[in-house]
Formats: sequence, C-alpha cells, structure tokens
Amino acid sequence: MPGRSAASRRTVLRGMALTPVAGLGLTACGGGEERPSQPAGPVGLGTEGEVAPGSSKPFRDHDIVVSRDGNGSFTAYSTLCTHASCPISQLEGTKPICPCHGSEFDATAGKGLREPAAPLTPLSVEVRNGTIVARPQT
Repeated sequence: MPGRSAASRRTVLRGMALTPVAGLGLTACGGGEERPSQPAGPVGLGTEGEVAPGSSKPFRDHDIVVSRDGNGSFTAYSTLCTHASCPISQLEGTKPICPCHGSEFDATAGKGLREPAAPLTPLSVEVRNGTIVARPQT
C-alpha cells in the first residue's frame, strides 16, 4: 500500500516480547478461577494453642487468618483479597499483605490499611474441644 510504511523488524519483535508480559498483568488483576470469599460451612483449623495471645496465624489451606487478643478471644477473616480475590499468603506480625497489588490489612480487625482493597470478609470463630473452628457469619 502506498503511503503506509511497513513495520520495522524491531517494532514487530518488541511487540512480540511485550505480549506475554501484558498477559501476566491481566492474570494478576483477576480473571482466573473465582474463589468463594468464605468457607461453605464450619472448618476445623488447628488447636487453640497454635495462635498465641496477641498474635495472628494464617491457615493457608482454607484462606483464613485467625487472631487472638490478649484476653484469649479469637477473630477470623478470609484471606482472599477483597480487590481481586488473590489468596494472601504473606503475614507480617498481624498484617496480611496481598501479593497481587500490595493491599495491607489488620488481621485483628479486618480493616484495610493500604488500598486498593476493602476490609477483609469476617468469619465466625469459636473453639470446640480445643480446636479452632471458623464458619461463615450468619
């Protein structure tokens, strides 16, 4: 076609090199499999001794973080990021950090500390015969 310049070899190769990177970016922003934000029913997580007073512990197999205050009371939240449902696997003290976009949360109160995410989904939690059990809030 007259008046239309052909793409240079460099332009074509650059475009080919960036295509997989763009795909990874889109994958990190969602897409993938949709995961429920909370368990379907009661889930036994571990013994109450696994969570020391004043600390938090992630139960990665169930996407749940459990915290215990100084009085021994437990709280539990889903660790699926509320921004893009990424499973949160990093915990610094009582602060879960999402690997997808860097959202940070307070595991003791579920509130978001760093955007883009909203607060974590709260779960009901109790101790039955020494085992921590979490379930959806009713």
